[in-house]
Amino acid sequence: MTQTADITAPRYTASPLRALSTLLWRLPGLRLGLLGLPPSIWFLLFYLIPLSVLIIAAFWSVDSLTGALQPGFSLYNFQSLWETKIYHTVIFRTIGIAAAVTAFDILLAFPIAYWMGVMAGPKWRAILGVSVLIPLWSSYLARVYAWRLILSHDGILNWLMHSLGLGENAIGYSNWAMTLTFTYLWLPFMILPIATALERVPRNLLEASADLGGHGFTTLRRVVLPLAAPGMIAGSIFTFSLTLGDYVTPILVGGPSSDFIGNVIYKTVGVANDIPFAAALAVVPLLVMGLYLWATRVLDKEASV
Repeated sequence: MTQTADITAPRYTASPLRALSTLLWRLPGLRLGLLGLPPSIWFLLFYLIPLSVLIIAAFWSVDSLTGALQPGFSLYNFQSLWETKIYHTVIFRTIGIAAAVTAFDILLAFPIAYWMGVMAGPKWRAILGVSVLIPLWSSYLARVYAWRLILSHDGILNWLMHSLGLGENAIGYSNWAMTLTFTYLWLPFMILPIATALERVPRNLLEASADLGGHGFTTLRRVVLPLAAPGMIAGSIFTFSLTLGDYVTPILVGGPSSDFIGNVIYKTVGVANDIPFAAALAVVPLLVMGLYLWATRVLDKEASV
């Protein structure tokens, strides 16, 4: 009898890592979901949950005797905002100055951005880009204090105007002082998006417009501005939202009657310890920015048509 050797063929065993790699390759949706899971968790924990707590706290109240928070549902805080005129003044002042700063930044940023994106060569484009970013490398408070010194009664501006025989101005510690300071602070956030949008404009479009007789202002209005509109919208979101939520500049540059929404929230929490009312007031910028983002989305769609 012949004995046959028991030869067992080696079996291939896939490692868990290889199996997981194969699974992710076969299921691209799962791969994308796992990639988006960490930022989604971060977004949930550090944005959505605190925002939800803020909105919920806006409907709470404070015990008038003990000062303790009383959870519940009450529209008293929003009713006080609606009926008190001083809060109307603060809200409209904040929105108005934010809109003015956005408009001034667009007017100042467009020529610089046009030179950076269209006219300048690579070398000068890099130099201008660094020049725009240099103010952002310094302290925010240092820049605000610099404008405070410039616009004060005994500051550089009044000294220069007095030297030129133009008299003196009273622009310091006013809404105009805040508008000028905010315009300077957020100007880089407007220049860079517009310059990026203009840099992508095909040069043959400008040449075609010139060949068809669209010189100067016509080319600017019908070719350049529509293509630069996305950059303007992106920059306006930065300037409007940053101005809307600021409270340091009104304290340092604005006068006694130049409170912003952020200043009232700060005083309500730090002095009156009325957290629910401060939360209700904080909902106002959220609603304003929601409407603003909706409006910019509509304008962006119209500009792209």
